[in-house]
Amino acid sequence: MEDKDKKVTSSENKHTPDDLKIMQGWSLERKIQVTQTRIIEWYTRYNGQVYISFSGGKDSTVLLDLARRIYPDIKAVYIDTGLEYPELRQFVKIFANVQWLKPKMNFRQVIEKYGYPIISKEQSAFISEYRNSKSNKLKNIRLNGNKYGMGKISNKWKYLITAPFKIGDKCCDIMKKDPAKLFEKITGLKPIIATMACESTQRKSNWIMYGCNAFNSKRPTSRPMSFWTEQDVLEYIRRFNIPIAPVYGEIKEKENGDLYTTKCDRTGCVFCAYGCHLEKEPNRFQRLKVTHPKLWNYCMRPWSEGGLGMREILEYIHVKVE
Repeated sequence: MEDKDKKVTSSENKHTPDDLKIMQGWSLERKIQVTQTRIIEWYTRYNGQVYISFSGGKDSTVLLDLARRIYPDIKAVYIDTGLEYPELRQFVKIFANVQWLKPKMNFRQVIEKYGYPIISKEQSAFISEYRNSKSNKLKNIRLNGNKYGMGKISNKWKYLITAPFKIGDKCCDIMKKDPAKLFEKITGLKPIIATMACESTQRKSNWIMYGCNAFNSKRPTSRPMSFWTEQDVLEYIRRFNIPIAPVYGEIKEKENGDLYTTKCDRTGCVFCAYGCHLEKEPNRFQRLKVTHPKLWNYCMRPWSEGGLGMREILEYIHVKVE
């Protein structure tokens, strides 16, 4: 193996964006081998006291398959937030040795206390901090940026400072991260997660800083598929004939060879509005009306009538809901 390959496959080293590009270009066979090596390293370091974070989505389904080909009895943990597609929840039930956790608050309670998750986690956090902070220094940074021009509310979204509803970024923390962290504190188990660096700038930065196995981070976490792409995930599912939740539909191939799913392409929280303003129509909420009309009705129903009141929110940020 060449020196540069040794460098970029070592979970102990920090990496560069170029390392990521090299690894993302590897064959699927090599990615499988390196990912399973990372899982073995993690499992061995913690004497088997680890678990798979299993959402029922296609990425974590692939991760669970990769791990259980090595360790058939490895535990999986599913967090039942109430925000998943019903088909996804039923799909999780077919797997053995999956522990279910529940958050302390439901989505409606989170919205009521902290606000709606819109635009992005970063922007919703900045808006919330500007509206709620007593620090004039922080408010100025959120409005104008720091000395490098960073950390500010985008000019495009500054009108949301005076929006007639709460905006916040705490949903994922409260409904997913907090139950997982409590579980880890009680059991001592260390998580293995299916997130990939291509999904966000933050995830890419984490990989560059820690590699796949973040042994020395504040919350030690393994992300052994960090250098995979969505095409890798779909190819793995197709090649090994792995069942996935029916909400995805089938995996088909485009004329250019790219793979895609005939129904949902992502299956995160059903009511999450992060990034929906960037989607081409039909956007996720327009599709939801067709595929899950009851969920759509609950989502759009006015808050005063027991719904989530998201029609008003989405139309405020110029996202069509039907």
